[in-house]
Amino acid sequence: MTNRITTRSRSVADKVVVITGAASGMGRATAFLFADEGAKVAVTDLSRERVDAVVDRIRTVGGTAHGIVLDVTDADAIIAAVEEIRAELGPIDVVVNNAGLAVGGALEDPNFEDEWMKALDVLLTPHQRLVRACLDDLKASGEGRIINIASTEGITAQRGAMPYTAAKHGVVGLTRSMAVNLGVHGITVNAICPGPILTGITEDIPDDMRDTFARRRTALRRYGDPEEVAHLTLSLALPAASYITGAIIPVDGGLTAKND
Repeated sequence: MTNRITTRSRSVADKVVVITGAASGMGRATAFLFADEGAKVAVTDLSRERVDAVVDRIRTVGGTAHGIVLDVTDADAIIAAVEEIRAELGPIDVVVNNAGLAVGGALEDPNFEDEWMKALDVLLTPHQRLVRACLDDLKASGEGRIINIASTEGITAQRGAMPYTAAKHGVVGLTRSMAVNLGVHGITVNAICPGPILTGITEDIPDDMRDTFARRRTALRRYGDPEEVAHLTLSLALPAASYITGAIIPVDGGLTAKND
């Protein structure tokens, strides 16, 4: 169709998107998807080799990407990265807080305090730092979007993962608070809660254990693919998603709905 009936755009072409943890798993799938849709993608992660691989792949198919090695626990590095992204790609329209790690521990563990701080330092604190660094751009965009990748552990809990669970619940609370505070600027803030997804964090789980867990715990009886999460991230970043904010959305194959 050359003429449209509806008015709200489903295009992210030329939007500048910054993604943390973008060199693998859900972050990489998200970077590839945004690039496919014409966005300018800032790929950030810890490994230069893996960052470059993602950027090279995007550029190979004609996309626009810029790679930055970024440790999200370094507050000064976040500010420097945002300045570099602005210089290379332009003002930032979309922030995807995706960087993560697997961290567990019971209260009785002697290293619990270290694991607790590690969880907050990687899974929660960087989210607000990156948003604050990008805030002027997001306000000026008129269509600023923030998508925080939480977890089903942010809306439920299981034994042995207290630091991770607490941090992900923090992401859910931060998302809602940001949505309430930034709505006046037209900025939307939402969280995605992935369930069992085939990523680097889960790849070391033996196949039979993964299959058993998926059959018992999810309605769809399988693990999800990172791209299935990426498509929701893209949808929440669309200009047309202008009335969705403060939402906490599971992508979990029905895990949180299933109680048998």
